[in-house]
Amino acid sequence: MAPNVAGLAETFPKLLVRNAHLYGSRPAMRHKDLGIWQTWTWSQVLNLVRAYAAGLHRLGVKRGETIAIVGGNRPKLYWSVMAAQMLGAIPVPVYADAVADELAYVLAHAEVRFAAVEDQEQVDKILSVTKSVPKLEMMFYDETRGLRDYDHSQLRSMDDVIEEGRKALADTAVADWLDKEIAAGKGSDPSIILYTSGTTGASKGVILTNERSIRAAADTVAFDKLTENDVALAYLPLAWVGDHYLNYAQGMVSGFCTACPESPDTAMADLREIGPSFYFAPPRTLELLLTRVMIRMEDAGFIKRKLFHYFVGVARRYGERILNGQPVPLIGRLLYGVGNLLVYGPLKNVLGFSRVRVAYTAGEAVGPDLFSFYRSIGLNLKQLYGQTEAFLYVTAQPDGEIYSDTVGPACPNVDIRISDNGEVQFKSPGMFSGYFKDDAKTAEVMTPDGYVKTGDAGFFDEKTGHLKIIDRTKDVGKLNDGTIFPPKYIENKLKFYPNIREAVALGDKRDFVTVMLNIDLTAVGSWAERNNVVYGSYQELAGHPLVYDMVEKHVAEVNRSLAEDKVMAGAQIRRFLILHKELDADDGELTRTQKVRRSFIAERYAPLIKALYDGSTDADISTEVTFEDGRKGTISARVKIRDMKNEPTPVLGKAA
Repeated sequence: MAPNVAGLAETFPKLLVRNAHLYGSRPAMRHKDLGIWQTWTWSQVLNLVRAYAAGLHRLGVKRGETIAIVGGNRPKLYWSVMAAQMLGAIPVPVYADAVADELAYVLAHAEVRFAAVEDQEQVDKILSVTKSVPKLEMMFYDETRGLRDYDHSQLRSMDDVIEEGRKALADTAVADWLDKEIAAGKGSDPSIILYTSGTTGASKGVILTNERSIRAAADTVAFDKLTENDVALAYLPLAWVGDHYLNYAQGMVSGFCTACPESPDTAMADLREIGPSFYFAPPRTLELLLTRVMIRMEDAGFIKRKLFHYFVGVARRYGERILNGQPVPLIGRLLYGVGNLLVYGPLKNVLGFSRVRVAYTAGEAVGPDLFSFYRSIGLNLKQLYGQTEAFLYVTAQPDGEIYSDTVGPACPNVDIRISDNGEVQFKSPGMFSGYFKDDAKTAEVMTPDGYVKTGDAGFFDEKTGHLKIIDRTKDVGKLNDGTIFPPKYIENKLKFYPNIREAVALGDKRDFVTVMLNIDLTAVGSWAERNNVVYGSYQELAGHPLVYDMVEKHVAEVNRSLAEDKVMAGAQIRRFLILHKELDADDGELTRTQKVRRSFIAERYAPLIKALYDGSTDADISTEVTFEDGRKGTISARVKIRDMKNEPTPVLGKAA
């Protein structure tokens, strides 16, 4: 069935009304609560959101005001977004795992008077910073547990707000008023403010409008043929553009069902139960899933293990060709069919991918082996490239044109160009209208002729016509000998190995490249168990000589890969160390979308960086850490440093 994108409304509240009319009895949202899946149809969602909006209006929410949304993927938080938009207010989602100070910054900057929050944890965080958020007047909470004895003068249950709104709507005058409010909404009105991850400094509030967001979502709904029969699992952070686009906007445009997991910890189990047909996962999640599979296979019996590895080999030979509709010998098709019966089908079922028709990954480069593995077992995994300022999609891979080292051609109605300094710039249907309260930054990121500067360096591949992203433009540097140094390119090569979770490459304006690494505790912990390596903590495992030996082999393989590229051969890794702690967003080392904050890390780990370049074999470091309850502590360690042998550098212009 073709996606129904004809005659779309210009605002999200009008789309909700349309969906209740077109798909009234079809499921709009599901949520697993206390082990049981609850379902709401489009008609039920419309009635609930109308009541919620009426209740919010009675409490003073007005058109043009901002309302914070703080928590995980829960129906009432999505309904909070819908209800705010119905009143012409602007929802401002905040990352659920943001520490109190980060939360306070967004709430104060966005000038919120009201906040819709998930539970006691979020209420406590906001209460702890109320002096920093002077305009905040009231919070509405979803989960009642633990909040009964709190002062409710500025605290209300969402259920109570909805119930009061339902009673108010019994008055036809109130119902008529709400209908007029919905009708008064304009496509040019702001529909949401999404704050950037803050990789280079303070987060910026990206203003997105109704009409532009709906136009962008309509293009990709048609591109991937999404319909009201599709199902998506909403487990991505509410404050991230990916969730708001992939689940909220596309769901509202196509009418598909959005399913919310019981909790972040049960998301993968809930994925298997719900069986989505549309799925998104960042490379890190795909790596984690595959790592768990491989660990389980190492513990399986001899026959199962041999069977698995044999048919994975068959899949690597024939799987992608079959998925792409390319010719495959009869014997290959027969072997693949047996493999699908014995291995690929059961594996996809265990992972929750049995019904997935379209899957995407983005955010970081995905390893070619990882990408190929999922496609070879029959998962239609593709790549996209996007930004908050574009309302996500800038490029996406069409079916049948899938390459692990590209992010696809421009999406429908998107125009891309490469500037003289190699920066990717775009115009798109969903592009933002500006940064909230920051005209200077808005002007800085826009070109005179209306293109958005992405800050990413890239180029179009001559063979495929697809875009390739190298690194952040500002991060691409040079070694002292003139060799180009794109740190992210090197870091991604290292992170292709399951044992390496995070990497920070150094080398700009220096004589050679060094890296600081985090190991993946799950993968390396499993390896340690199989090899009788005893450890008591992450710090102890990270500093173990055998772990260094294992990681050294990965670094050597990356150097061999770099040596094959004449341009990158001089950027081989000369020295490396394994950090004594995992890089953490709570400690300010990563953004909430898990991107490295380079300048902060350079300052915090200055003693280690100095040791990497002065020839030391180890260095002492003390690092402040933030615990889950907000308390601070210190971790001290002596970190070892290893030297690497570099591969011969080919001479430019001659055969390697």
